[in-house]
Amino acid sequence: MKVGILGGGGISATHVRAAALIGGIRVVAVCGSNREKTESLAREANAVSFTDLTAFLSHPMDMVVIGSPSGLHADHAMAALGRGHHVLVEKPLDISTAKIDALIAEADRARRVVGVCFQERLAPEIVRLKSAVDEGRIGTPVFASGQVKWYRPPEYYRGSRWRGTWAFDGGGALMNQGIHTVDLLVWLFGPASAVTGRVANRLHPIEVEDTAAALIEFENGALGTIEVSTAAFPGFPRRIDLTGTAGSLTHEDEARPAALADATPHRRLLEDFIRAVRTGGTPACDAREGRRSVALVEAVYESARSGRRVIVRS
Repeated sequence: MKVGILGGGGISATHVRAAALIGGIRVVAVCGSNREKTESLAREANAVSFTDLTAFLSHPMDMVVIGSPSGLHADHAMAALGRGHHVLVEKPLDISTAKIDALIAEADRARRVVGVCFQERLAPEIVRLKSAVDEGRIGTPVFASGQVKWYRPPEYYRGSRWRGTWAFDGGGALMNQGIHTVDLLVWLFGPASAVTGRVANRLHPIEVEDTAAALIEFENGALGTIEVSTAAFPGFPRRIDLTGTAGSLTHEDEARPAALADATPHRRLLEDFIRAVRTGGTPACDAREGRRSVALVEAVYESARSGRRVIVRS
């Protein structure tokens, strides 16, 4: 299977390393706006380098892995679908549910698979949490909480043209760093029906929030909270707590967040996606599933602006 990588940044380097761990696939093309970075990544993958999107998508390939800025995800995915490619998109699927809905419609029309890089759904310890909840081992869901208290130094934002902007990041700590945990909460406990949220910028000179907190109401009647910050020095392990009428489960990451040096989680995700393409199945997180977390984050931002409880648009 021939794979194209769209994006020349750090996450695309992780995608290249993940693909190298899988037999039967080959990265054939890399496209990015930064010529030097893109050519370096293409050399690593023994692939062709492109800076022009149209030329890249015209190169013979079966699927495209998108690691461009978040605000371009749906646009780039639509362009790839238009060339007949299957598409695996980095989180979030996009920063707008309106654009995601158009993408879902186009994927259905084109009969192509669209997946989202929520690789933590395939982590063995998270899979065990999901099984315990689905099998009723903690009873009826009561409460779920996610804490993402990380630290990003000023150069993290200064060194990027898109991080920390509404146009390309779609938000701050919640839409970017917290989105994995938002996805896990709605995957583990089911869809959210309403939220009440607040956001703030406490440290970084960026357009968007570096700190957010929200109360989540789930469709099944359970409640939950999400706390996210990139201003929590020195940074702490992410934690998820799940409580039911018959017991509780807790997961805490083993270490503080670091660069994605280990490509194993993305390898699992890529293998799962390729299996879905080859069998006509559904990937671990398809576009419809990937929409849920973005809808919840949109509702938190709306609540923060209005000061009111907001219904999550399913």
